[in-house]
Amino acid sequence: MLHLIKLCVGVSAIEEMQAWVDNKRGENLRLGRAVEHIHTTRMAPKRADELLDGGSLYWVIKGNVQARQKLIDIRPFTDGQGIRRCHLVMESKLVPTRWQPRRAFQGWRYLKAEDAPADLDGGAGDLTALPPDLRLQLADLGLL
Repeated sequence: MLHLIKLCVGVSAIEEMQAWVDNKRGENLRLGRAVEHIHTTRMAPKRADELLDGGSLYWVIKGNVQARQKLIDIRPFTDGQGIRRCHLVMESKLVPTRWQPRRAFQGWRYLKAEDAPADLDGGAGDLTALPPDLRLQLADLGLL
């Protein structure tokens, strides 16, 4: 199994990102569009078959991998200006993961299954039990 990893720019917490996904879903419903969560990228992954065999897109939020979304489909296309692009189709639900520090990078990268952070299980190490502002402050201090 193979995953993707990507920066989530402009978002400071999982809850903020989930609210954005939910708003986009509601907008698609209102406009009669397909209700699927799509992220558009410039490059199409060459290893799509491996990614679609249970892979996810892991999101780096504020310098840490914090969540993932299961990949459902990968759809390369050419936009109106003739530029090749790709739609990454994902489940709408974000799954919180153990935090894993990551430096900034451009675009997306492949992430091996053995290098991916584990999902949070609601136990003692589950940071989602903390208020988002507190999580952010602790992360800024280097404590998470």
